[in-house]
Amino acid sequence: MSKSSYPDHHLKVFTLNSNPELAQEIAQSVGVKLGECSVKRFSDGEVQINIEESVRGCDVFVIQSTCFPVNEHIMELAIMIDALKRASAKTINIVIPYYGYARQDRKARPREPITAKLIANFLEVAGATRVIALDLHATQLQGFFDIPIDHLQAEPLLSKYFDEKGLDDIVIVSPDHGGVTRARKMADRLKAPIAIIDKRRPRPNVSEVMNIVGNIEGKTAILIDDMIDTAGTITLAADALKANGAKEVYACCTHPVLSGPAIDRIENSAIKELVVTNTIPLSEGKKIDKIKQLSVAALLAEGIVRVFEEKSVSVLFQ
Repeated sequence: MSKSSYPDHHLKVFTLNSNPELAQEIAQSVGVKLGECSVKRFSDGEVQINIEESVRGCDVFVIQSTCFPVNEHIMELAIMIDALKRASAKTINIVIPYYGYARQDRKARPREPITAKLIANFLEVAGATRVIALDLHATQLQGFFDIPIDHLQAEPLLSKYFDEKGLDDIVIVSPDHGGVTRARKMADRLKAPIAIIDKRRPRPNVSEVMNIVGNIEGKTAILIDDMIDTAGTITLAADALKANGAKEVYACCTHPVLSGPAIDRIENSAIKELVVTNTIPLSEGKKIDKIKQLSVAALLAEGIVRVFEEKSVSVLFQ
């Protein structure tokens, strides 16, 4: 990746409040300084954004995970997009390491909204011209946008970490049927078999392990998921794997939402180590010994440079 200055400083990277540490890493990797802007609140809670440098004719990249507090960060992003549009930015590229509301991607019951589509519409109407996302909860969410979207994947980064650990006799485990494709990619990269947890979910954030499909006895199991929220699914799966003869259980995910009882559940589970990325920042209370956090800054920075230089992004999937 080139570290040289870009012509006339036409590439600019801004961050809002959700993940400034990741944004700083990305800017350093791209080879530019973070753009100058301020995000403040009026006394009634309304968001006020001031862009403190010219963006006229620039290709602008705004880094914002729509994580907790989700609605606050979505509004920050939409207002920033509008400010950039009115400031005559050439393109407004939104980099969303974690896309909130992604699980509301279909009508599971009558009279339910499809909020993931609503948010996509909202950001488009605000004026976004391109999206760079990382490990959307469902790949079909790409179709919710009518603007170009580059969907990057953290699986190669996670696979590299486990490959370098030199674990013996591993098996890659999907915690549900929906994650089989993700598990297969890691299994192919690590040349390992896969197993699947067959479970039933009676209501949201509650899961019940039913069966384990595949041979896990005496093996080192690696559970992989796109996100971990309350950690009920992943910890029940880990405990079931251990109870059915797995030697050790590791787990990994891209997005560490880790809400509610998640940390306590992880601490008290059979998981030996949980590997996550920094798409969502971890508060001090969530930085426990069992959790290892990897940075996706270089991956996202490479995506930004390739979009700016109009090069292929697909090579980043290798």
